[in-house]
Amino acid sequence: MSSPVNGLPFLPGTSFRDSTKTAFHRSQTLGYRNGYAVVRRPTVGIGGDRLHVNQLSQAELDELAMKAPFLTYGQPKQPPPAEFIPAYVAFDKKVLKFDAYFQEDVPISTEEHYRIRQVNIYYYLEDDSMSVMEPVVENSGIPQGKLIKRHCLPKNDVGDHYHWKDLNRGIDITIYGRTFRIVDCDQFTQTFLESQGIELNPPEKMALDPYTELRKQPLRKYVTSSNFDQLKRFLTFDKQVLRFYAIWDDTDNMFGECQHYIIHYYLMDDTVEIREVHERNDGRDPFPLLMNRQHIPKVLVENAKNFPQCVLEISDQEVLEWYTAKDFIVGKPLTILGRTFFIYDCDQFTRQFYKEKFGIPDLPRIDVSKKEPPPVKQELPPYNGYGLIEDSVQNCFALVPKPPKKDIKLLLSDDKVLRYLAALESPIPEDKDRRFIFSYFLATDMISIFEPPVRNSGIIGGKYLGRSRVVKSLSPVDDPVYYGPGDFFIGAVIEVFGHRFVILDADEYVLKYMESNPAQFSPEALASVQNRMRKQEAAAPELENKQAKEDPGMQELEALIDTIQKQLKDHPCKDNIREAFQIYDKEASGYVDKETFFKICDSLNVPVDDSVVKELIRLCSPGEDRVNYYNFVRAFSN
Repeated sequence: MSSPVNGLPFLPGTSFRDSTKTAFHRSQTLGYRNGYAVVRRPTVGIGGDRLHVNQLSQAELDELAMKAPFLTYGQPKQPPPAEFIPAYVAFDKKVLKFDAYFQEDVPISTEEHYRIRQVNIYYYLEDDSMSVMEPVVENSGIPQGKLIKRHCLPKNDVGDHYHWKDLNRGIDITIYGRTFRIVDCDQFTQTFLESQGIELNPPEKMALDPYTELRKQPLRKYVTSSNFDQLKRFLTFDKQVLRFYAIWDDTDNMFGECQHYIIHYYLMDDTVEIREVHERNDGRDPFPLLMNRQHIPKVLVENAKNFPQCVLEISDQEVLEWYTAKDFIVGKPLTILGRTFFIYDCDQFTRQFYKEKFGIPDLPRIDVSKKEPPPVKQELPPYNGYGLIEDSVQNCFALVPKPPKKDIKLLLSDDKVLRYLAALESPIPEDKDRRFIFSYFLATDMISIFEPPVRNSGIIGGKYLGRSRVVKSLSPVDDPVYYGPGDFFIGAVIEVFGHRFVILDADEYVLKYMESNPAQFSPEALASVQNRMRKQEAAAPELENKQAKEDPGMQELEALIDTIQKQLKDHPCKDNIREAFQIYDKEASGYVDKETFFKICDSLNVPVDDSVVKELIRLCSPGEDRVNYYNFVRAFSN
């Protein structure tokens, strides 16, 4: 670092660097002493030169001390004024609370001459308003609560109002002619007044009302003589009643009932009252009392037993012993005025009284509820054979019978029909060649039988049996068992009203339904239908080849089918054309009318305008109005 030479100005070129100095760091001004950080003044400067503490003389220091800084730097800028906050915002919800009391004269009472009433004085800082509230004292008989509503209270007749500076502990303030003595305040009030520079007086004790303190003292106890005192008994047992629950069982007599009663025993005068327990819709008049409150005789004198009691006025001369509390015991019968009541329970107060008075530790409750007889099973009359048994049973349930409820499977299996081909078992030779079509409706479990008419057979075909539920043979009449879908399979024997039918064949929908619902059919039934379908599929090509050899037209048809298969092997309709025709062929005959045929072909984009396809349609039309779609579909399948 360069240092000036004495007598030369401090300018460049007049100062020289001291080559012996190597350290140019600043001195450390922060240190630690006894674990505390302390600041110390550096004694050396940069380069290790010792710093002079006072480089100015005392006269220069005094001159600097007297020199005003604004002469050099100008007038200082005034700080911005503080933000104005209104009083209702600054003192919002800030209330001063003082505890006070006032004395009130009582001129019309002999027990008290004055009354001390304690109050709370609230001073609201936001608007300098005040209110006086009196805490509620129980059973005081004085309207208490808000004595003076919140407003600015006048201080004198000049028009001044009370301010928080006028309030302090140990002073009296007069409000509307009534003098209040302030004895104390809460902690917030004390903190606020001290922060404003007000010196608070020491707190005082709250004055107590002498009459209120007198009422808190225990009542004087008066000791009476040991002899029986009717007044003492009244004062001791007033409003103390033993309650018993009893029944009167009169079921042994004709039209007798078991009724419930409540027996009240009044300890004050040993009187008894019996009240009847009413239930809703019990059919009895709602009078409350069975027996009015009275003394009940237990043992009468000899002369009173023979005297008619309807005109006898019971008094102490006719009674040897009256009923008392010890005669009412839970679990024992009690005869009152000719009726025998059985006491089965009592309330908690009665149990506690018997435990303290007679030493009976516990009075258990006795179950008097009678078990209801088992419900009588409703037996249905025997079936008379007319109509369905479900319809006949409805006459036993209601005067106006309603139709039996349908099963939910009606919604799930609607329009689902299983069709079977059957033959009639009959010793008559004419019936051996008769064939019948069984239709089983899954929605209603009904069966219909149709006989296709055969020309020149001598038998009128058509509907053989309408829709009805068929009962199995040897099933009970009261609980019949109907034929279900699992009873129909190849080779099964179905007996319908005395006629036996043998199932010979089924359509393809039956096989699909059995495969999709295997739980409803036995494995043997499913296997019988599958074997039948395999035999039909194996015999179909042989039959077609045989017909082709015998019929020249069939040879022409087969050649035409091969030609169309080569031309339209990639046609998109080849996959679902068979299913489309089967939807409209409800009887599975293999034929559809021409109008339906062309509608299906138009929806599947079949090129019916092609000359080869037109020739195929001509060969597949045995009549003018029907088309054999079996051979037509073969042309669109590989």
